[in-house]
Amino acid sequence: MQVHSFLVPWLLFVFFSTVDSYFGYGLIRCQFDSRREVVYLEQLFFNKVFVGQFNSTLGKYEGNTEKTQKIADELNKSEGFLKQAMKNKKNCEANRELIYDVFLKPVEPSVTLRSVEAASGSHPGMLVCSAYNFYPKNIKLTWLRNGHEVSSDVTTTEELSNGNWLYQIHSQLEVIPSPGEKILCMVEHASLMQPKLYEWDSLTQADRNKIAVGTAGLVLGLVFVVGGLIFYKMKKKGHQPVPTSPRPH
Repeated sequence: MQVHSFLVPWLLFVFFSTVDSYFGYGLIRCQFDSRREVVYLEQLFFNKVFVGQFNSTLGKYEGNTEKTQKIADELNKSEGFLKQAMKNKKNCEANRELIYDVFLKPVEPSVTLRSVEAASGSHPGMLVCSAYNFYPKNIKLTWLRNGHEVSSDVTTTEELSNGNWLYQIHSQLEVIPSPGEKILCMVEHASLMQPKLYEWDSLTQADRNKIAVGTAGLVLGLVFVVGGLIFYKMKKKGHQPVPTSPRPH
């Protein structure tokens, strides 16, 4: 179960001696996971070594060394220490909704639409609509072909966790696009005011480059033709013979 600390630290206390000598610190924090469960921790470190803690999941103090385990055993016999620790956990729980409301606002997905070759080779074409880095988890991807929803030849994964509270999902459509038809991937999510549409562009980057080169060549050719005509007319006009007056008889 992955846990994230949104209040880190709640309280940090430090003790140390002279430079290049002993250093220790304690950390008190609330941890919240994606299932909205809360863990309260009191942790102690000495010279960067973890030596003991109170973990509300276990409900007791634990030592990570032989000496600190003896101290933990004594603390676990004290009702006062345990009651205070559990009271601190309730304080964490009291702030849970505030934390989720402030830090976990909906995150809009980043969507890509591309074509791939089917791995099995049984189908000549496949379009993939992928949504990345969105929160919360629930999302809906729908394929539209010429304005009509497509339900057959569609395979969609479950929402996959990225491990950082964000998710991704992929939907595949087996299709052979016909010239002039419109294929869209419609995304519905809590971060969007209304469904967002992403249109499949059948032109590849290579096709775009060819079109750009062809267009540039056509424009350049027109420039040379027009320039040549202007030069020809100007030259012809400059060599036109000057009319002479008739001689008197």
